[in-house]
Amino acid sequence: MAEVRAATGSDVAAIRDICTRGYRTTYPDLLSPEFIERMLTEFYNAERVTSEITATPPGWLGYQVAEEHGRVVGAAGGGLTAPGVGELFVLYLDPDERGRGLGTLLLDRITDQIRELGATEMWVAALEGNELGIPFYEARGFRPVERRRTYGSTEADNAWSWRFSRGI
Repeated sequence: MAEVRAATGSDVAAIRDICTRGYRTTYPDLLSPEFIERMLTEFYNAERVTSEITATPPGWLGYQVAEEHGRVVGAAGGGLTAPGVGELFVLYLDPDERGRGLGTLLLDRITDQIRELGATEMWVAALEGNELGIPFYEARGFRPVERRRTYGSTEADNAWSWRFSRGI
């Protein structure tokens, strides 16, 4: 069974690999190749992932990883966006490891982290048409609240996300 733990500097390469492969596997029919590469370059470069492990920015609680038999198989991160309000910012699994409960383990860890900081409400965004993420979040009590332009997208990208919320 996988163990969920806080990421360390030695996890940077694994986090980058999992998030990059997860992003490319999840969105090829929903986002343009240019948009995908732009987001991967912004969020999953070595410098940024390292800094988000070693010097967590305000509102970010750091990466958590699921590890099994010495191998990182998933990564997630969340934080507080307002007093009493938390958000899951990222959750990706090794695409070959989906469907084994690893996403739930990571989501539960992030939920516990933000609850410990006093949050009673949790949010997550899922790209419209994401047939992996949306059913996952809805099965765990998240409900759609609003549709808005996907973070980092332009009008030309025409990328929209649903923001989901649940009480915790």
